[in-house]
Amino acid sequence: MDQERSYKHQLVAAYLEQHHLDAVLLSRRCNFSWYTCGAHNHVAESADVGSSWLLVRKDSACVLANNIEATRLAGEELRGSGIEVVEFPWSDAAEQRQAFTRLLGSARLAADAMVPLIDAPTLGTDFDRLRWVLTAGEIQRYRALCNDTVSAVESVARSAKPLCREWDLAAELSAALRRLGCLPWVLLVGGDERLEQFRHPLPTDLKIHHRFMLATCAERGGLLAACSRLASFANIPPELARKHQAVTNVDVALIASTRPGITLGQLFIIAQETYAANGFPDQWRLHHQGGSCGYLPREVKAAPGNATTALADQAFAWNPSIRGTKSEDTILCRPDGGQLLAGPTDWPTITVRWRDHRIPRPDILVL
Repeated sequence: MDQERSYKHQLVAAYLEQHHLDAVLLSRRCNFSWYTCGAHNHVAESADVGSSWLLVRKDSACVLANNIEATRLAGEELRGSGIEVVEFPWSDAAEQRQAFTRLLGSARLAADAMVPLIDAPTLGTDFDRLRWVLTAGEIQRYRALCNDTVSAVESVARSAKPLCREWDLAAELSAALRRLGCLPWVLLVGGDERLEQFRHPLPTDLKIHHRFMLATCAERGGLLAACSRLASFANIPPELARKHQAVTNVDVALIASTRPGITLGQLFIIAQETYAANGFPDQWRLHHQGGSCGYLPREVKAAPGNATTALADQAFAWNPSIRGTKSEDTILCRPDGGQLLAGPTDWPTITVRWRDHRIPRPDILVL
């Protein structure tokens, strides 16, 4: 971790030099976890911005936190990191202001989110790019996270019983992920007609009679893994089987094409063309197709004309969908095409051919 933190500090120091800054103040969860190699600064799980601030200068880094959070941060999240925690009382706004003033002084500063009590310009979106290329350590942690996420989703799906509620499956998946140290940022459960009607089915109290989808974006150590699986209590109708074959064809075309240098706009065209070639030319209009990920569920989504370039060792999650079905896992951009960080385990698969690639994708499980 020390080597990884040192490398990330060098990236930030180079950014400061390039933008004529003395320091950056980071409170967004994605940036805090990225720089600290997995630490968390949030309390509310739904918050994008945490409750403490990471100040990074060219030659140092420290965290500012109130006395509610400082002890936990120093004793758990940042223990052994060498990052000092500067504490101020939660109840004294003047003391907080003084703590910021002492540390910041007259530094040329930019922040990744609005900061109470100080006036600092917002970092440009180019700072986000520092997170995009994963280190060897991050890739190793990401593989473990993706394997655990896939295992949790598939085990919960396999254990489902007819007439279970969507809420029940959501509770079981949340618990399974939590047991593995993962926090579900996104958790979707759609059964029967809701699976047909909605691309983002938030779980309800409805009972599942025929088939369902489980989908999640699960976070651990700041990194997020995406995974979707479909299962059925009855044999798969031919039309649904045709749709699912088509959606896996789109998925594999995107995975195989995710190479360094290709733009997200070009990848979007590949998706459009593959939808059309499989007889579903307009389904892309009903849902985004995914894009790059890592410390956010999606960093940049593929879209018409998007000139953002894919980078080697950058994570992506494609999620093509056709009414009633979907295909999604997390991959790594490599020179020979996307590499699954984890794929189906004890699960039926479809091996899809696309040009010189043969990639297994999850089929619909019949229970």
